[in-house]
Amino acid sequence: MGPEIIIPFTFFFFLGAVILVPIWLKERTRQATLKIVQDSLEKGQPVDPALLQQITGAVKAPPPADRARRTLGSGVVLVALAGGFTAAAFLADGGADSGFIVPAVILGALGAAFLMLAIVDYSTTKKDE
Repeated sequence: MGPEIIIPFTFFFFLGAVILVPIWLKERTRQATLKIVQDSLEKGQPVDPALLQQITGAVKAPPPADRARRTLGSGVVLVALAGGFTAAAFLADGGADSGFIVPAVILGALGAAFLMLAIVDYSTTKKDE
């Protein structure tokens, strides 16, 4: 096997590890916590209701204004990254053919979509109030 096969496998293995390992560790911690609660219930010890509510994951949805602010922040970061890639493309020797334009266009499109979503979220929250 040559490097043209090993490098893509390495990339996707790394990508899978970065995504799956934190999920696995979080689930393992949650299982350990539930095991401790189960053992304490079997021994007849009382369990605090606030602890049970925290363990079961009663998570509140963020308020709409906060969601619009986070979406706006993501859009600004993506547009800034697109600008950085565009600048790198024109500072490189190849100019627009250097290969930096494709990520710049993708990041710019995602950033513009996030910015439009933030505007829609913000206008929706203003109408609801």
